[in-house]
Amino acid sequence: MQLSSNIRSFRKERGLTQEQLAEALGVTASAVYKWEAGLSTPDINLIIELADLFDTSVDVLLGYEVKDNKRATAVARLKDLAYRRDERGLAEADKLLIRYPNCFEAVYQSADLYGLFGFMRQDRKLLLRSIELMERARLLLGQNTDPEIGELSINRSIARSYFSMNEAEKAVEIFRSSNPQGIYNDFIGCTLGADLHHPDEAIPYLSRALIRCVASLLRIVIGYV
Repeated sequence: MQLSSNIRSFRKERGLTQEQLAEALGVTASAVYKWEAGLSTPDINLIIELADLFDTSVDVLLGYEVKDNKRATAVARLKDLAYRRDERGLAEADKLLIRYPNCFEAVYQSADLYGLFGFMRQDRKLLLRSIELMERARLLLGQNTDPEIGELSINRSIARSYFSMNEAEKAVEIFRSSNPQGIYNDFIGCTLGADLHHPDEAIPYLSRALIRCVASLLRIVIGYV
C-alpha cells in the first residue's frame, strides 16, 4: 500500500496545501499531516472522498495493482522472486499451489523456491517441503516442456536438500542411483571422503571425476586455440 505517499503526490499535483485539503474534507490539518507521514490512515469514507476529489480510483489512490494470476504469468513471477531472493516468493508459491496443485511447472518452480530458501535459512521444514514437492513434480513430468528439466534435475534437487539437512548418506544414495556417465562422480566422491569418511569408496569416484575434468579442460583449451 502506498496511500500516504499517494495522498501527498495527488495533493501537490493539484496545488493544495495540507490546510486546504483538510478544509475540503472537513478534517484538521494535523490529520492530513499524519496521513501523509504514514502515522494514521483515513477511514474508508474519507478514502472514497479523497479519490473523488483527486479524480482517481480508490485502487490507484491505495497503490493497489491487480495481479495477473494466469498460470504462465504467476509462474514467471515466482521465478523472478526466486532470482531476486525475495522472500515474498514463499507466500506466492503457497497461493500458486492452491490454484494449480497438479500443474508440473507450478509444482516444480515452487519446490525449487522452497529448496532455495531452505538452503539459505538452513530451515529443515522448508527443505522437507521442497523434497515433497519435487516428488510430486516427478509424477507430473509428462507435462514438462522444458528440456533442461527432467528426472536428473529433480533427483539433484532432492539430493541437495538432503545434503543441506546434513543427511549426506541419503544424498549420496540418490546420486548413486541416478549418475549417468558419471556426471555426479565429483559430488559422490567428495561426500564419501570428506563428509562420510569412506576414503576407499571415494577414490574410484574421485579418480573418474578427475579424468572427466581433465578431458573437459583439454577440449576447452583446444577449442580456444
